[in-house]
Amino acid sequence: MSYKIGIDVGGTFTDLVAVDGTGRVVHTKTASTPADQSVGVMDGLALLAVALDTQLGALLGNTERIFHGTTVATNALLERKGARVGLLTTEGHIDVLEMREGLKDDRYNLRMPPPEPLVPRDRRLGVEERIRADGRVETALNTASLSQAIHALKNETVDSVAVCYFHSYRTPAHERMTGEVVRAAMPDSYVSLSCDVIPQIKEYERTCTTVVNAYVGPALERYLQRLEVRLREAGYDGPMLIIQSHGGVATVADAISLAAGAVLSGPAGGVAGSRHVARLIGLGDLIPFDMGGTSTDISLITGGEAAISSDRRLAGHRVGLQSLDIVSIGAGGGSIAKVDAGGVLHVGPESAGAMPGPACYGRGGTVATVTDANLVLGYLNAANFLGGRAKLDAAAAEAAVDRIAAALGVDRMTAAEGIHRVINTRMAEGVRLVSVRRGIDPRRYALLSFGGAAGLHITDIARHLDLRRVIVPRLAAVLSAWGMLATDLRYELARTHIGDASALAPEDLRRMFDEMEADGRERLAAARFEGPVRMRRSADMRYGEQIFEIAVELDRVDWPRGDLMQQMAEAFHGRHEELYTYSLRDQEAVLVNARVAAIGELPPVPAEPARNVVKSSSPLSRRRVYLGAWQEIPVFGFDELGVGQIVEGPAVVESSTTTVLLRAGDRAQATPLGWLDVTVNERQVRGGMH
Repeated sequence: MSYKIGIDVGGTFTDLVAVDGTGRVVHTKTASTPADQSVGVMDGLALLAVALDTQLGALLGNTERIFHGTTVATNALLERKGARVGLLTTEGHIDVLEMREGLKDDRYNLRMPPPEPLVPRDRRLGVEERIRADGRVETALNTASLSQAIHALKNETVDSVAVCYFHSYRTPAHERMTGEVVRAAMPDSYVSLSCDVIPQIKEYERTCTTVVNAYVGPALERYLQRLEVRLREAGYDGPMLIIQSHGGVATVADAISLAAGAVLSGPAGGVAGSRHVARLIGLGDLIPFDMGGTSTDISLITGGEAAISSDRRLAGHRVGLQSLDIVSIGAGGGSIAKVDAGGVLHVGPESAGAMPGPACYGRGGTVATVTDANLVLGYLNAANFLGGRAKLDAAAAEAAVDRIAAALGVDRMTAAEGIHRVINTRMAEGVRLVSVRRGIDPRRYALLSFGGAAGLHITDIARHLDLRRVIVPRLAAVLSAWGMLATDLRYELARTHIGDASALAPEDLRRMFDEMEADGRERLAAARFEGPVRMRRSADMRYGEQIFEIAVELDRVDWPRGDLMQQMAEAFHGRHEELYTYSLRDQEAVLVNARVAAIGELPPVPAEPARNVVKSSSPLSRRRVYLGAWQEIPVFGFDELGVGQIVEGPAVVESSTTTVLLRAGDRAQATPLGWLDVTVNERQVRGGMH
């Protein structure tokens, strides 16, 4: 029996899923090891082997492919624990990182400090050279100036070098020459060229993205190489594919080269899984809601597809690469509750993480978290955490919540319920960020609940948003790891080609897209991909007076037709109207960047076998929970529910890795896949939990 394995490393837990050729799924969770994530990965693989009743070597020897989502690049950027970077740029322009685009993230906050550049000024060095916007070389690369700059970087003991010269997206020769010289003079350094990372217009976006790539690249390189060695020593000789921010996968070598493309590696797996869910259940409009131990990731699936954006900011730094449009908020099971000087309760964004974790984990944590509150409220089974592999310390959770209660001047249960309600309100606002604030009515969508912590909160969040339907997969706790198995090998290519759409020559545009597609096929071939290939064309376009672009899909354009440019303009006007409710058809549409996604289609992950169980199961037990008052409610086994079985709330449905809380009036039905399709009580919609 051969397997495919998906591995998702989160801030608190590492999730692992193995799928065989029949679609049978085996999964497990283990604690993440932030100091060295590869330790947690290997621990999880050992547990996965036990669950499959085999040895680790035998499991890995029978594994075709491993898909891996990692937070190494993300954490390096968020925690500012990346490389010591030096920046080489065109002489006279070393301050682009600090000048940015002249805007703040919160433009009305006069006291908001600008983000601190990843490269301080004394490690940003100008090199004598200049290329004009049309690609013409005005000043040749001065090798003496370059040697002097490299000598200064060596004196600063940098271990990573970013190179970003003006207009290198037009003519990359100077950057290529610089890269060769730097590698020869500093053979142990990580070198990042903007013409490789993001060959397109806009200096701040290009410089910042290249610097981010240089900043996180060495950490990602060390981790992936260390993990590859450990996997080989344990018996695995197949490929490991790394989830990218755009939702596709890349080889280890490509992921190391374009490290900035992995800053959303973990959350992207959840969106990939959500797309697969949309296909499986025939429901194209979903709001994926992934609540883990440290954060909650929220996105939007419309018509079965996820939105892609090139306007991404993380920790105050711009990453201009194509990425899934995901909103991440600091709200998870490990989010810490605290009371400020004014007596106001706050929950998150600070998290207890994997170590020491919530107080109830018994690892030395003493502060109250969302998980502690849920345990105090009776929502969690202290004896069945991680399928019984760990037991939660109820007394420690109560002591932690008692400290919050004392600070608020209320009793324990009021404090615990308050923590639960505050985090739900924060997460509901996160859903509004991806929907209402973008002109989309979320009420026509269903919430897709996954992540280990989401099930306890999801129906109340639906009430906050007037949503009627919630889908909870049986693999909810490990959906991101499972979803990674449904991804494809993908390369994103872009070229800047500014001009009014009507003035561009159709044959020139066709040639440019054809050349990018040929480049994409070459990259897939270099990665030894031999399967079917699909190309997706798009463009970044704007009106002439605008300073920002929007992404326009071009899949419906009939390329051989003579009115190609008019078709592109119409596609842009239509997309602008979708986003902003108006278009200016009397104005010229301007093409800024042409884009091609070269997609190597990997074999799809088989669907889980349909369940044959038709007999309804009885509650496993009853549990005392606090829902405004103490109640005894039934507890059902997630895996024991019969197809079509109805569970009326209030009730708890739990498995070894997830717990779903149904409130009064909620109605959950078990689907043929063993999932829960929950109808939220419409009489209690509006107003949240009371």
